[in-house]
Amino acid sequence: MNLKNEFGSGKRSMVGPLLIRLRDLGLLVTGLENVSPSMSRAVIEAFIRLHEKGLIYQGSYMVNWSPKLQTAVSDLEVEYSEEPGTLYYIKYRVAGGSRSDFLTIATTRPETLFGDVAIAVHPQDERYSKYVGKMAIVPMTYGRHVPIISDKYVDKDFGTGVLKISPGHDHNDYVLARKLGLPILNVMNKDGTLNEVAGLYCGLDRFEARKKLWSDLEETDLAVKMEPHSLRVPRSQRGGEVIEPLVSKQWFVTMQPLAEKALLAVEKGELTIIPERFEKIYNHWLTNIKDWCISRQLWWGHRIPVWYIVGNDCEEEYIVARSAEEALMKARDKYGKDVEVYQDPDVLDTWFSSALWPFSTLGWPDELAEDFKRFYPTTMLETGHDILFFWVARMVMMGIEFTGTVPFSYVYLHGLIRDSQGRKMSKTLGNVIDPLDTIKEFGTDALRFTLALGTSGQDLNLSTERLTANKAFTNKLWNAGKFLLQVLPNRDNVSGWQNIEACKFNTEGYLLRLPLPECWVVSKLHMLIDAVTESYNKFFFGDVGREIYDFFWGDFADWYIEASKARIYHSGDDSVALVAQTVLLYVFENILKLLHPFMPFVTEELWQALPNRREALIISSWPQTALPRSTDLVKRFENLQALTRAIRNARAEYSVEPAKRVTASIVGSEEVIQYISEEKEVLALLSKLDLDNIHFADSPPEDAKQSVHLIASEGLEAYLPLADMVDISAEVQRLTKHLSKMQTEYEGLKARLNSPKFIEKAPKDVVRGVQEKAAEAEEKINLTKNRLALLKSTVMLLQ
Repeated sequence: MNLKNEFGSGKRSMVGPLLIRLRDLGLLVTGLENVSPSMSRAVIEAFIRLHEKGLIYQGSYMVNWSPKLQTAVSDLEVEYSEEPGTLYYIKYRVAGGSRSDFLTIATTRPETLFGDVAIAVHPQDERYSKYVGKMAIVPMTYGRHVPIISDKYVDKDFGTGVLKISPGHDHNDYVLARKLGLPILNVMNKDGTLNEVAGLYCGLDRFEARKKLWSDLEETDLAVKMEPHSLRVPRSQRGGEVIEPLVSKQWFVTMQPLAEKALLAVEKGELTIIPERFEKIYNHWLTNIKDWCISRQLWWGHRIPVWYIVGNDCEEEYIVARSAEEALMKARDKYGKDVEVYQDPDVLDTWFSSALWPFSTLGWPDELAEDFKRFYPTTMLETGHDILFFWVARMVMMGIEFTGTVPFSYVYLHGLIRDSQGRKMSKTLGNVIDPLDTIKEFGTDALRFTLALGTSGQDLNLSTERLTANKAFTNKLWNAGKFLLQVLPNRDNVSGWQNIEACKFNTEGYLLRLPLPECWVVSKLHMLIDAVTESYNKFFFGDVGREIYDFFWGDFADWYIEASKARIYHSGDDSVALVAQTVLLYVFENILKLLHPFMPFVTEELWQALPNRREALIISSWPQTALPRSTDLVKRFENLQALTRAIRNARAEYSVEPAKRVTASIVGSEEVIQYISEEKEVLALLSKLDLDNIHFADSPPEDAKQSVHLIASEGLEAYLPLADMVDISAEVQRLTKHLSKMQTEYEGLKARLNSPKFIEKAPKDVVRGVQEKAAEAEEKINLTKNRLALLKSTVMLLQ
């Protein structure tokens, strides 16, 4: 993605059509009367084209049935959880045998025994070989017989090694029954109650039937035992209820031909998934894909465009049409003018219409539509990793099938938002974070920035601390903008703005003529633009946010804005102030550009508040890359920063009053002293030094022994006279008292460590903790002693 060309060109991403046509999305409606005609037309057209190619078919197959919703759900909408359950051991008597001839079966779902069609054992299991070929009596079924067969599918080590085959209510049994040609017997109604096949248990809920059946088995001496067993329970993603495997007549899409093209798109590099590790997951799912059950028994959604003949009991004969009128016309041509038709009551899975989204929202099947020609295919899709299969893979398959082109070149998968402890948000846990409440408290930009700092494909733990920190960042940005508005020329100062606009930072000659702080911050900005642009192009959005954050706060706000105050408020030279004003504006407006995709509202507000804005930030050009920079001058300013930090640390260490200006002697080589001395005003302002008492030399001062000696970097040192920083006598008294307290604490720690009982009986981590505290205390005592010695020697020299 070339951000330089696309940032301000007006070319919209996939978000554009979504916002413009949100009302048109079929999956957002609750009734067919609200479906956009264009969306409905696209869905119907897709169904018909797939049907005409033989890729959509109707049949009775095992599906995931939701008794509560009264509909089939796809494999992807079933979530499995490890839950405590029970393994029931039941006797199946062998027909024609003695009372000792029975097989014990272990099952987690005894209520499905009414749907048993066979009993299976492993061919090499000698325990049961004598029963193979005989018949077993299914308990509580008034003597219904089923064959005892052998098959390698049976696990000899699970339970008793005997398997009841109930193909109407178990996916694996269903596959086995179809392989062996066994009948399929359904004992369950659509609402989860048992049907007439269950005899006396007809009408009971499946779980109530389980309890009653076990009680009856115990009374008839057919119950052997029950024991705890961990179950992998399938639950509906929508309602959380236990899913019932059920054979049902549904509509399916043959997926293998579609999946092959989607796999090839990634293999050929036409589609890139970010992060890359999800490509393996994508490939694995498509390689092992099953046919897609697309019909749902719900009242909302797109109706399946299939009609049946009234009075014709054979539903194998149906008419696929684009409208009821077309269906009736086709029916009359085939069955006569008096025929009547009715539409299939089922609706399509919402993911079917969602799979068409990249092109159906743009006017497809009209491929001459302006939106379709302009925006399809797009560059990138950004979505959550949890719907890689639900949505992304299906969009790729449908896009290639109906347009011949992948719908997007890149798929960027973000993580899921979790609470501060890494838990999923749920009403049960009470940890749901409402985005609207969060925006009200922290602001939209702070929330966006917090979420965007996450790493692609990794879940983000959202905490108040993160939001608070990024709200502070937003405030810092706002205050920086206010500062610029205060120091920039007034809007009516024509000559002032002409001078500012005449400055060009895209030439090396102009850059090198800038004073050191200005050259430093502009060079750092140019480095940032290159790094951020590269990260944007690689979709490293988290890196982008962190890079901008560090530069704005750590370099621009903390250092250059403060340094610029020496130019603007203390230089007394309008030309010097003009350079600072120009650099402030240049750097700040580029920061706003880089940050705008993350924080669009505050950056746009600040941008338009700046004088002489000719266009909105959102349509402004992306910053130019490969601009000049001086690494040598950057290193020079870093030396100035190191000197400033050393002086600040010394002031803090000796508790110098914030308003007190101190004397300093700066020592270094001739080259270093030259560029440091040129920024004497900046150094004095940032380090709170006495401007009239800063001395530069190539050797230590005469009072070096009475000064705090600081080494800022190689070849750059500073000496701060102690007498100028603190009341030496008072400081000696304070440190002497503090030293006595530290020595008492240290002796207590050493006494514990010298005790054999403590060393032998205390846990190792406790002993280690005391040893670390003792070492730390010893180090502090030595530092304090050295400082006291320096202070006392200074007192003696001053007397």
